[in-house]
Formats: sequence, C-alpha cells, structure tokens
Amino acid sequence: MQAFAQAQPNIALIKYWGKRDLELNLPAVGSISVTLDTLWTRTQVVFLDDAEEDLLILNGEPAAAEQQRRVSAYLDLMRAKAGVQTRARVDTENNFPTAAGLASSASGFAALTVASAEALGLALPPGELCELARQGSGSAPRSLFGGFVEMSRGRLDDGSDAVAHQILSPEEWPLEVVVALTSLSPKSVGSTAGMHRSQESSPFYEGWTRTADADLGEARVALASKDFDRLANVSEFSCLKMHAVALASRPPLIYWNPATLQALERVRQLRREGVPVFFTIDAGPQVKAISAPGYGGVVAKALGELDGVQDVTTSGLGPGARLIGS
Repeated sequence: MQAFAQAQPNIALIKYWGKRDLELNLPAVGSISVTLDTLWTRTQVVFLDDAEEDLLILNGEPAAAEQQRRVSAYLDLMRAKAGVQTRARVDTENNFPTAAGLASSASGFAALTVASAEALGLALPPGELCELARQGSGSAPRSLFGGFVEMSRGRLDDGSDAVAHQILSPEEWPLEVVVALTSLSPKSVGSTAGMHRSQESSPFYEGWTRTADADLGEARVALASKDFDRLANVSEFSCLKMHAVALASRPPLIYWNPATLQALERVRQLRREGVPVFFTIDAGPQVKAISAPGYGGVVAKALGELDGVQDVTTSGLGPGARLIGS
C-alpha cells in the first residue's frame, strides 16, 4: 500500500479568487492555467498497519501542525473512498519555496491525490480525481493535467461538475515561463484566508465574479488561435483585477513587495521594446513572465539583473501529475 508520484505547480493566467462553497472547496469563478515543467513536487505515500496517526514529512522535516492536520483530513477522504482506516506516512519534497506564492499546494495535493489513490488501489476516472484534489487545494485539479488547463466553476451544489480539463498540450503551444523570486519566505496570509477576507470585505468582489466569464471566453479564443497579444492582455487584466480585489479588502491584502513592482515594470518595458512577454502574479510576491517560444533567456536575463530579485527560474510547459519510480 504505497506509491510515489510527481506533480508540477501551475500558474493561473485567468485567476481564481474566492469560493462558492467552503466545505467542498468550490471556486467562485473558473480559471485557466499553465502547468510548469522545471518545478516539481514529489510525494511518497505509505499506508502502515501499525501506525496510530498520519505523519507528514515536508522537505525532510516533520511538517507544521496545520499542514499535518490538512493532509490527514484529506487522507480521510481517500480512506473513505477505499473503505479503509489505515494511517499513512507521507514524504513530500518541493524543489522550490513552499507557501511562497508558487502554487506548492496545487502540486502538493495533485501528487498526493495520484499517489494515495494508487496506494489504496483506487482506479478513479479524471473527474473523480479532480473532485478529490479540489478538496485538498482549489487549484490542485489543474496540476493533474499538463499544458494549458481550464478549471470549471461548476453549477451543481455537489461540486461534481467543478473539474479541470486540458485545453492545449505543452507541445501545441510551447510558451516559456520565467519565475522571478522576490522572496523566499512564506506569505503572511494564505490564499484561502485571503479569499475569505476579500469575499467578506472587498467592495470590488462582486465585480470580480461578474466579469470572470468574459475573461475566460476571451482567453479561450486567444488559445484557440494562439494569439499571444490577446492572451497577454486578458491575462494581465485578470491578474490586476484579482490584486485590486485583494488590496481593497479590510485589512488590505498586499502580497507584493518593492521587487515585485520592479519586476512587473521590467516586463512591461520589455514588451514595449518588442519582446513578446507578459506578467502574472498569484497571491504572493513572485512575478511570472510568460513569453513566446525562444524568448525565455532574454526575459530571464533582464529580470535577473534587478537588485530585488533573489533568483530566476526558466521553465517550459510541463506534464500533468503521474506515478514515478521510488
């Protein structure tokens, strides 16, 4: 009763912010993302007959109590599906900073979903895997797939239609992503808490949800025609709208730091100079610059020259979550 899986983080181009059902972790809006190649989470799950409680080891160390609780609660869903009560040891490793705005929860729960389903002998279709992964992290279903992925908001109360699917494979439009790390520290307010605060207090939240479908439609058209400028414009628009909602929350959610703004402006300058690149920023300080094929090196060099940027990682588009050897 063990398995080993790998998943990659995903970066939302059309953002998800807010939940329509907290218990089932249903998103208030749909989203479109790209799955990365260079960054990864690797997770081994072993169910042990003699274990009295679940144990989560994160990057070689016992995880914090809240992380332990969250993973154990998720494993309860998997155990219920399999009809067992056996506790598990979970060893997970990220090759990028955890909880710092780089979608570590998405790749983490996608890898955990695939590994625990295999270890428990559950042969589940993609839709059921999405439903389970979503209850661990709202963006985890997107990391089950590679390339360009859409996550549906869904309409049903039980969440069975709030699932993800691939729009384009990594090979169909091999854009490049440059991640500018402006901080290695965990963010002070997590995404779930931030979404709740925005829903409760931001005067812009209603406008955010009302305009989401239009952004999704425009992005679908851009992807179908591989129209880079159109995708760039709607992606930046979605990003800045999300952060406007966060900034107008009470108390405000300020995920950026000075280096974030420097990197954002550098991307805008590159685009004015003719480099096909645009930015997006999730709930954190890291800037992700998406470029047309062949321009990642130029963008990485430009961002790496900024004083506040601590590290730069270049990635192609990657595959979905899958089983790997130990």
